[in-house]
Amino acid sequence: MDITTFMQKRGQAGLAYCQGEASPINALATDSDPASFFGPDGQVLQGPNSIKAAYEKGAALFGPEGTSRLEIIQCEAEAVIGYWCGLQHAEVKMDGESVFMTLRITELFRREDDEWKLVHRHADMLKPKD
Repeated sequence: MDITTFMQKRGQAGLAYCQGEASPINALATDSDPASFFGPDGQVLQGPNSIKAAYEKGAALFGPEGTSRLEIIQCEAEAVIGYWCGLQHAEVKMDGESVFMTLRITELFRREDDEWKLVHRHADMLKPKD
């Protein structure tokens, strides 16, 4: 799969996550070490099982009406490593209330068995403009 197709799937997985469904992002995530996740809550997670469990827990907070859009600032891929960085603009439903957020995202991908797999995610909130 080329990086453009992968990023389309990545965008769809982000939308599903914001609608309460973690299985699409977990399908893109690696099953092999090393893997890491620097979450917007400040946690540092390592290992595929811990990361996938965190995705499940996080997605479960959101209702099915969420939205998500990736704003890609940079994206590149070589033979075995790829990345993208940019913003994720989302509206999620938590306890029936809309929550708007923009996350700063950097993700690294590794080619595994001719598939791109997510091996690192760093996400934090965009600082509001003064």
